[in-house]
Amino acid sequence: MSKRILLALGLAGTMTVGAAQADETFLDDRFYVAPFGSYLHPGGDTKGFDGWGAGMAIGKIINEYFNVELRGFWQNYGNEIPGVGGHTDLTGGTVDVQYYFFRDAFSPYAVLGVGGMNTSSRTDFGTGRQQSSFIFEAGVGATYELHDNFLLRGDVRYRGNTAETLPNAAGVSSSNDVLNDLVVNLGFVIPFGEKPQPVAEAPAPAPQDECASRDSDHDGVNDCDDKCPGTVKATKIDDQGCPIVLELRGVNFKYDSAELTPAAKDILDGVVEQLLAFPEKRDIEVAGYASDEGHPNKKLYNLRLSQRRSESVARYLKAKGVTNKLFAKGYGVEYPIADNSTEEGRAKNRRVELRWMGD
Repeated sequence: MSKRILLALGLAGTMTVGAAQADETFLDDRFYVAPFGSYLHPGGDTKGFDGWGAGMAIGKIINEYFNVELRGFWQNYGNEIPGVGGHTDLTGGTVDVQYYFFRDAFSPYAVLGVGGMNTSSRTDFGTGRQQSSFIFEAGVGATYELHDNFLLRGDVRYRGNTAETLPNAAGVSSSNDVLNDLVVNLGFVIPFGEKPQPVAEAPAPAPQDECASRDSDHDGVNDCDDKCPGTVKATKIDDQGCPIVLELRGVNFKYDSAELTPAAKDILDGVVEQLLAFPEKRDIEVAGYASDEGHPNKKLYNLRLSQRRSESVARYLKAKGVTNKLFAKGYGVEYPIADNSTEEGRAKNRRVELRWMGD
């Protein structure tokens, strides 16, 4: 008998530890009451007839898998011990741990209970006898939810009982190690309070727009600080990403003329495409420059040539649909960007620039 008791206690401890480790996201932790009726099939040497009983449980939902209950019960059965006869009342209680395989409208579970019981016998001769015993129960059952606050419940249990059997007509009791009973319980569960509803899982936060790490127009100013997004490529900008000047490299003219070469027109077509897409619509100065070559009389000539060339570029841009206001301005040999004493330097000084004007 002691080995069976230790096994039952060990199982109860294992289930209790498991309760502490269950899913903490389960929300329902209500208390409840659970009245029930019982059918009893006595076993062992009791030689009892099938009997009936009733009881009440008070329990608590621990988590997704476990309930704990305190149960009290009363049961009665008759027996056919030779020369005695009579009835037996069983009153007792258990502490139950229920393990639910899953929680749904229909929820099956296994149950393990330990407790004590008083056996009170009344013979046909009017004599009686009482004894207390240790009991343990194990079984399976299920609940069916009809409403958030009303569930049907039933289970089938094996009961081990350490009580002795009743004495026979000769007054002799036959003692078993453990008496075995079958108990079927049917009843309902009434939880207290509103059933907690699952909290809808919050949508995953949208990935944050890390604008500080991006430079969409490749102008050297990140998108967070860029006040003029979409800057035309190769444009010199201010510290807020707004355009200051764009040198139209490769925009050349026929010799001693303001007529654009085919290659220059191809370059300007690409600039037009970017200007039309660029949201910055400030006025633009088309500035023409010349190299300083030799005789002083050439300076006035180069000034006028640079003016004609800037006007030629402005007309071409307008004809292609640029909506910014364009102002042509020739600067001649002023503001060189390279040394005029070399051909390489003079080539750099012969240039056309777009200059964005102030508000």
